[in-house]
Amino acid sequence: MIFGNLNTLGDTLPWLPAPLKRAVEHLAKTDLKTLPAEKYELEGDDMFVIVSDMTTKPFAETRPEIHRNYIDIQVLVHGRERIGVAVDTGKNTVSEDMLAEKDLLFYTAAEGETLLEMTPGSFAVLFPSEAHRPGVAVEAPEPIRKIIVKVRASLVR
Repeated sequence: MIFGNLNTLGDTLPWLPAPLKRAVEHLAKTDLKTLPAEKYELEGDDMFVIVSDMTTKPFAETRPEIHRNYIDIQVLVHGRERIGVAVDTGKNTVSEDMLAEKDLLFYTAAEGETLLEMTPGSFAVLFPSEAHRPGVAVEAPEPIRKIIVKVRASLVR
């Protein structure tokens, strides 16, 4: 996982692999508040953006997830959110497997999970070896806007 803020990219940007750097640079120069809530392509199926307006939920109402083919770059535009993160140990119980159809697998829980608090401008880069639980409320459910950039993992290897 890589954690940073779009407002202070100077120290982070040089360390990112080229595809992740392109994605983060796109986010930094885009007015994220005015984008329509939809999916759009950056580089075809290799890199695309999902703009999501949602309401956070209590921890118990969320599930950790994993993707095998894509890296997630999740950016909080407004509101507050926690994201659970954990190394995928292979010991987690699967609650729903949609990897073949949607590159998405849900666990009932994630061993060793830690909560990361997101504030506006925060971004987290989540790799296929990491389970993550997005959309967790900080104190109480609240509306948020987040942007998820999906980057094909094979571009970074």
